[in-house]
Parts: sequence; C-alpha cells; structure tokens
Amino acid sequence: MSGPDPTSDDPDYYPGKRLGLPESGPGSIARFGRRIAALLIDWFIAYGLVSLFVSLAGISREVFLYTGLGSTGIAVVWVVLGIISVRLFGFTPGQYVMGLRVASIDHRQHVGIGRATVRGLLVFFVIPALFTDKDFRGYQDRFTNTAVVLR
Repeated sequence: MSGPDPTSDDPDYYPGKRLGLPESGPGSIARFGRRIAALLIDWFIAYGLVSLFVSLAGISREVFLYTGLGSTGIAVVWVVLGIISVRLFGFTPGQYVMGLRVASIDHRQHVGIGRATVRGLLVFFVIPALFTDKDFRGYQDRFTNTAVVLR
C-alpha cells in the first residue's frame, strides 16, 4: 500500500535530499549532462583499447569491422573497465574526467565487486539507466544502493 509522496509537498526538496546528500558541491547528485559525457569518454577509451589490440595483434581491419568482433569487443572492454575501475577507485575514467564518482548510499566505504558488476551490466543494457527517480538515480543505482555524485 502506497501513501502520498513526501517530496511532492516539500518546496525545499532537491535531488538527493532524502538520501542525506548535500544540495550542491561535493557529494551532491550528478546531473545528466556530466553523466552522459562520462559515458561517452568511457566508450571512446574502450574503442581505443580495442583498436590498439587489433592493430598490435595483426587482425585484419575487415575482419574486425564486418564480423561484429569490433562492437562486441568494445562492449566487453567497456563493461570490464567500468566494473574494475568502480571497484578499485569508485569511478570510471570518464567519471574521473567529469568530476564524478559512484558513492554507496548505505555508508559502506567502497562499492564492492558484486555491486559494481550488477551496476555495470545494468548500465550496459541502457534501459534501466533511462528510468530515474526524483533523485536522478536509475535502476542500476537503486538496485545497488549507489548514486553518482560530484567528487
């Protein structure tokens, strides 16, 4: 049974308030522009790494482009890079450039490998990231108790 939305009557509500995050500055919820820019940077890095591998391995460019190995390789590198970097550092390379990080809202010190994996795979499927709540958190963040915040 659901009741009225407590944020609908609060004129002082801002994204992240009910999570205990500040309204602005470090630790506040990141907006979509920065998040999309970070995602694009991460994709370009994955593309560059796969292209470097293809050139160093001597794989024919035609095989790379026309068999689907290129797009699959880029996607795999992007997911693995995201999972490992979020687990180790709390941000992807693109998020670092854009001044963002993935924060645990349940006050854990780090985003563990399990949560980083679930989060990375859900972002990979795009659709969960498109549906956000009033705190600009997509399903990937709600399922893993995380939020993308300013560093």
